[in-house]
Amino acid sequence: MLLAAGAVLAGGAILLALTIQGLPSPEQLATREVKQSTKLYDRTGTVLLYEIHGEEKRTVLPFSEIPLWVREATIAAEDAQFYSEPAFNWRGILRAFITNVRERYFAQGGSTITQQLVKNVYLTSERTISRKVKELVLAVQLESKYSKDEILSFYLNQIPYGSNAYGVEAASQIYFDKSAKDVSLAESAVLAALLRAPSYYSPWGVHADELTTRKEYVLDRMVELGYIAPAERDRAKRENVEFSPPSLGSIKAPHFTLMVKDYLVSRYGESVVENGGLKVTTSLDWDLQKLAEKAVGEGTAQNAENYGSRNAAMVVQDPKSGEVLAVVGSKDYFGAPEPEGCTPGENCQFEGNFNVAAHGLRQPGSALKPFVYITAFEKGYSPDTVVFDASTEFDTRNDPATSYRPEDFDGMVRGPVHLKDALGQSLNIPAVKVLYLAGFDDTLKNLHAFGITTLQERWRYGLSLTLGGGEVRLIDLVNAYATLSQEGVRHTQVMVLKVEDQNGNAVEEYHDQAERVADPQYPRLVTQILSDPQLRYPIFRSSNALTIFPDHEVALKTGTSEDHRDAWTVGYTPSLVVGVWAGNNDNSPMIRQGSSILAAVPVWNAFLREALKRYTTETFTRPDPFSLSPKPMLNGESEFAPVVGGKRYPQIHSILSYVKRDDPLGNPPEDPDADPQ
Repeated sequence: MLLAAGAVLAGGAILLALTIQGLPSPEQLATREVKQSTKLYDRTGTVLLYEIHGEEKRTVLPFSEIPLWVREATIAAEDAQFYSEPAFNWRGILRAFITNVRERYFAQGGSTITQQLVKNVYLTSERTISRKVKELVLAVQLESKYSKDEILSFYLNQIPYGSNAYGVEAASQIYFDKSAKDVSLAESAVLAALLRAPSYYSPWGVHADELTTRKEYVLDRMVELGYIAPAERDRAKRENVEFSPPSLGSIKAPHFTLMVKDYLVSRYGESVVENGGLKVTTSLDWDLQKLAEKAVGEGTAQNAENYGSRNAAMVVQDPKSGEVLAVVGSKDYFGAPEPEGCTPGENCQFEGNFNVAAHGLRQPGSALKPFVYITAFEKGYSPDTVVFDASTEFDTRNDPATSYRPEDFDGMVRGPVHLKDALGQSLNIPAVKVLYLAGFDDTLKNLHAFGITTLQERWRYGLSLTLGGGEVRLIDLVNAYATLSQEGVRHTQVMVLKVEDQNGNAVEEYHDQAERVADPQYPRLVTQILSDPQLRYPIFRSSNALTIFPDHEVALKTGTSEDHRDAWTVGYTPSLVVGVWAGNNDNSPMIRQGSSILAAVPVWNAFLREALKRYTTETFTRPDPFSLSPKPMLNGESEFAPVVGGKRYPQIHSILSYVKRDDPLGNPPEDPDADPQ
């Protein structure tokens, strides 16, 4: 008999030893690397834009920062004897055992907070006796190693609350859009109520009423345990707990934020970004972002009604640092495609999640002209140089099949015009002539130097490039104008200012990188033209008022692509650059002559008139005085009749009769007819 009993005990001991063999050490709980979400903040580090996470969304909160209400509500809901009883509750285990025997399967536990922690951190969710034994052994080991406060801290930072939220901080952010440090008593009770069955009690599910019932049970238990007074409980029960909307993920500035996410993944890898607990301070100005979203949303509503333009985008940048302050990639990231029934990527005029600002390759119309004129000024031409706005056929290849005859926006011609008037009024024929004089390759080189990253297929473009015959991105165009604003100094465009690991160590920090790409005189000449309201009045007319801001000098350029498919406005001060695109995602044209002045300028103005209230008055630096060449047309004269051998000849309209296009200040050409133009 004794031998039999001994054999049973020995067998049990062996079985127990085999069961607990290979169990993890309790020391691992403090040293294990807990998966944490990466958090993206605005430039102040106070506005949370987004949390990037894998299957577990988690932010570790120090125990001292977890409110007492949250701790006590959790204990009241899950383990009232947590501080007074050992790692496991024999009465609860016995009660569960009886239930399991009666139901004939292992369905019910009797788990303390310590046991729940062990189960979630170390073990699988299988319901077997062997797993329960492991749970009890580890729970005892855990309480021999750590204090009750430490165990409760581990628990509150690692337990699941539903909706991929692990830990009380992530749960508070998901359900209430606030830190756990700021939750009320009623909200604390809700968090504790969720722990029993997070999916079942979801505030967005069909059992929301039962969540309220359980919340009230938790509050009653808190009174019974002496944690709160009955009056506090009653106030908490009356409190209307408001939950954040589901599924949106509490993402702010979604197009900007997802651009930052893509950058982080490319630099650090997806695993680190989803689980590494990085803190990312971005360049985004949340106040300006809200202004931008409002201007785009309201402006697009007007454009849709008036011009059939269903979408718009905006980029705002600090030209002095390259920091991107706001990005609106569409009128509504979460909006349904339009028109109803369209196929995304094929024939939708609006697709909210497509970031037009960053990924849309669109023809910029006349918005590239300033960089053509800068190149011409570098060659020796000036704002007073005269060209003729007259119907002209461009045949640079001596091939009539490839000849090109541009027209001005209104179909008219104006005769002799100074370059400053040609740029101010955005005249097309003079702009093509200026590109020819400046040189295509040098102009393309300047476009890239100022910040345009597209236009890489040289063979595709001709003289129509100055009128938008190539595709650019809005975010690049804004960067190029930022370089123009800074008199030829290009700052590296940046959206991430600082990245810290979960321990607060800086792993990346932005330092301004600037490069001079042009002599300051030439951008100053262009800025002087673009900031003169009188020069642009002939085309803006009554809309010119939208380009003038009291106490601020503002330069701007518009662009409208062929058939009114794209409308652009980019404007700047010494401290702010704002670019707007309006149109349709599927490249369909706007109706009723929807142009940049009508569709883009009002959106641009709506943002800038509010944004500039934050900025002090600044003026642009004037260009240095320069002397005019005595050559005809270079000297600004447009009325002249040359006298040769005592005989007066008719006026010659081509500047190439007097200058070599690559060297306008040098000797006159010996054979003007040799130039194909």
